[in-house]
Amino acid sequence: MVGAPVLKRGRPGDPLMHLLFSRYFVLQLVALSTLAFAVLALVVNRWWAAPLVVFAPLLALGVMDLLQTQHAILRNYPVIGHIRFLLEAIRPELRQYLIEDEHDPLPFSREQRTLVYRRAKNVNDAQPFGTVRAVDAVGYGWISHSIRAKAVEDHDFRIDIGGPDCRAPYRASVLNISGTSFGAVSANAIMAFNKGAHMGGFAHNTGEGSISPYHRRHGGDIIWQVATGYFGCRTVDGHFDPERFAQQAADDQVKMIEIKLSQGAKPGHGGVLPKAKITGEIARTRGVGRDRDCVSPAAHTAFTTPLELIAFIQQLRVLSGYKPVGLKMAVGHRYEFFALVMAMLETGATPDFIVIDGGEGGTGAAPAELSDHAGLPLGEGLSFVQNALVGADLRNRIKLGASGKLVTAFDLCRVFAIGADYALSARDFMFAIGCIQSRSCHTNNCPTGVATQDALRQRALVVDDKAQRVANFHRNTLKALAELLGSAGLTHPDDLLPWHLHFRHQSGAVLRGDAIYPRIMPGALIRGEMGEDLAREWGRASARTFEPAFV
Repeated sequence: MVGAPVLKRGRPGDPLMHLLFSRYFVLQLVALSTLAFAVLALVVNRWWAAPLVVFAPLLALGVMDLLQTQHAILRNYPVIGHIRFLLEAIRPELRQYLIEDEHDPLPFSREQRTLVYRRAKNVNDAQPFGTVRAVDAVGYGWISHSIRAKAVEDHDFRIDIGGPDCRAPYRASVLNISGTSFGAVSANAIMAFNKGAHMGGFAHNTGEGSISPYHRRHGGDIIWQVATGYFGCRTVDGHFDPERFAQQAADDQVKMIEIKLSQGAKPGHGGVLPKAKITGEIARTRGVGRDRDCVSPAAHTAFTTPLELIAFIQQLRVLSGYKPVGLKMAVGHRYEFFALVMAMLETGATPDFIVIDGGEGGTGAAPAELSDHAGLPLGEGLSFVQNALVGADLRNRIKLGASGKLVTAFDLCRVFAIGADYALSARDFMFAIGCIQSRSCHTNNCPTGVATQDALRQRALVVDDKAQRVANFHRNTLKALAELLGSAGLTHPDDLLPWHLHFRHQSGAVLRGDAIYPRIMPGALIRGEMGEDLAREWGRASARTFEPAFV
């Protein structure tokens, strides 16, 4: 408008603008405010000193920020730089509650967690108005249904675990609690898991932290996991102690023994329990000190070759009173598993079960690279082991378990169709007792008392209430499994085959499960009737060493 006054913008060189946009402006404002209120308190009225309760500490904080040498952002932006650290600290919560989509799998989606919560609370989990999934998206999967659908009344699906050398086979549920070590999770969490397992008639794996008093309190069936640290059955220098093992394994509550070779979330890396979480009780249970992190060795010291591993399995079977003894592993070098198969063929001895843990499996703490970029995913690992055992004519002696991010009945159908006889999951049951996926398991500051040794924090987890939720989740998930099986015209998970599954390929075409997870004929490895890829890996293997015959 003609004649209107023109407002001049401050230029970067103006002293006033320089002051306003200075990175020290907040500190200067705090200092001036502190001085002003101090003068007013002295000259006018002492009540003017009240704001100094806020400004004096802020001034001290700003001076400390300028003098400290660890954080460059605080030296350049005293006082206000702390906002960056505050936002960084609460970023996971902001994302989870305000930004995260229902299907963002980080690592479990809100949809998956909500399903667990509802089934654990025995709340109706029916979905209104149809699927919210993009059925034409790459990777979308489904099970083919039958015109001759069946009503499966009994959802308590069971299998018998125990090979020809086992004298005390275990009749197991097809869904059990995977390894949850006392130390990694709280005493109250352990008791809730085990009491829930007892109520629901399924098994609770101890994890590598040994059998604590809390595993025993409510009488739930126990799968005792023996890992590289030999916790609960170790000598002073950390080696395997047969006498201590026999004493623990004799307990009737211990139904099976699981030798952990590797874990999907951190294959090739021993378990890690931070020093901050090691209480006196944990130290006694494991037989370790409290002055450092409890780190298991990367590999076992009780054996070094495939034949020695088979001998170790036989030793534990005898020491345990011929209970089922098996292995847990993530699939890595395929020739190493073939070497183990060759050792079974040479000795005629086999484990009673093998649990395959997928690279997508969980852990309380692990190096990022191992969690993100090591370990074969569950589907591929399970398919390989299924074919290896079938190809060596050993499958009928060994039960296969599957572990790794199994939430829904369809997840269970997928692993059963690929070859698993039963499944295990830990994080699902953690959600059932209140886990909110804060991902603070390694800090000892779990907000729900699940993964902490802080007595006050774990007090929030009420055992009786959460144990019922554990049993509820197990029962309702198996009910959903029965409904899904019935829709396919089947009556038991054993009936599932790869061709029952269908997946959307990246080309847009639909692939049957047997195209993705093909099976070989019984005895094919022994007869040499295998593909070039498997033949090469078989040729690299030897029962006498885990080293490859050639590179």
